[in-house]
Amino acid sequence: MKLVQDFGSLTQRLLDNAGKVVCIELDTRMIEILNDRFKFYSNFRLINEDVLKVDLNGLIKQEKSVDITSVKIVANLPYYITTPIIMKLLEERLDIESITVMVQKEVADRLVDIPGGKNSGAITCAINYYTNPEKVLDVQNTCFLPAPEVNSSVIKLNVLKTPSVKVESEELLFKIIKIAFMQKRKTLLNGLSNGNLGSKEEIERMLINLGFDLRVRGENLSLENFAKISDYWFKKLTK
Repeated sequence: MKLVQDFGSLTQRLLDNAGKVVCIELDTRMIEILNDRFKFYSNFRLINEDVLKVDLNGLIKQEKSVDITSVKIVANLPYYITTPIIMKLLEERLDIESITVMVQKEVADRLVDIPGGKNSGAITCAINYYTNPEKVLDVQNTCFLPAPEVNSSVIKLNVLKTPSVKVESEELLFKIIKIAFMQKRKTLLNGLSNGNLGSKEEIERMLINLGFDLRVRGENLSLENFAKISDYWFKKLTK
C-alpha cells in the first residue's frame, strides 16, 4: 500500500515492483493526473480520501488475497501531520510489515532514537513500543525544486508482531509517558506529581521501591523503565 503525496514518481517505482499498489490521495487536483498516468497498470488503485479518515483495516482485509500476502506502507507524508498519521497506522494495529516514510530530518531523528536518547520524546517511546525503527537515508533540501527550508530523512518502521514491552495497561503506560515529557525539564518525581498521577509522597515511595534515583528526569528513562512504573501504578490502582 502506498500513500501518494507526489506526482507519481514514487508510485511508478512501486507499481513496477509490487503486486498491488493502493494509493490514497486527498488533493482532488492530483486524481486526474494520477489516473491518466497509471491507467494501463492493472495493479493500481487510487482512493480520493483523507488517510486519517480511511478505514485502513477494512481496506487491507479487502485487498489481501492469495496473491497479496503482505502489506507495506510507503509515503511522502505532509510534514505538518506526520505524527497523527504514523500514530494512526500504529494504534490501529494494522496487518502490515513496515512503514517507510520521508519526514523532516529533526522529526526523523526523534522517531528513530531510543527512549532515553538525546533526541527522545514521548513519540520516541510510542515508536519503539510498536516498531523497530531505522533511518534509511538523509535527503538534503537541495534535492528538491523549489528547495524547502528543511532537510528530510527516509525512515523505516519495522512493525513488531507484539509490543516491545509487556504492560498491564497500555493506556496507563502512555499516560505516564505523556505526563513525564510534558514537563521534561523537571525531575520525574515533580513531573508525575504535577501531572495528577498521585501525591508527591506516593510518587516518591514508588520511585524508591523501584530503585530509581529521585533526581532522574523522564527524558532519561528507557521504555522498560516506564513499563515498570506503569505496572507498579496499575497494581496500586487495582488493589
